[in-house]
Amino acid sequence: MTVKELSEKDGLKLLTEGLDLSTEITKPFCCDLLSIAMGKAPAGAAWATVTVNTNTLAVATLTDVACIIFAEGSAVDPALIEKAIEEEIPLFSTQLSEFEAAMLAYEA
Repeated sequence: MTVKELSEKDGLKLLTEGLDLSTEITKPFCCDLLSIAMGKAPAGAAWATVTVNTNTLAVATLTDVACIIFAEGSAVDPALIEKAIEEEIPLFSTQLSEFEAAMLAYEA
């Protein structure tokens, strides 16, 4: 499944319009502790988290995840969206739990 195909799933809202969404998703990944995500997030993962800050983007860059899904209605600041666009990291928001959001990527 690509990030583009994930973006077409019900319940997800793409926050970073205009980015290349052709990256293949390797697997879902759920984690809120950035130090653990930094060491364990697999490249190409669809990362579901409620941790919304610029450090999350830094970890995403270091681990080369395919996208970040901010779950459980986490509020995403417009400045963070702008930074994600600059870093070319697709962001999604959802009301779903982290597990439910990750399952969208897994089911495909």
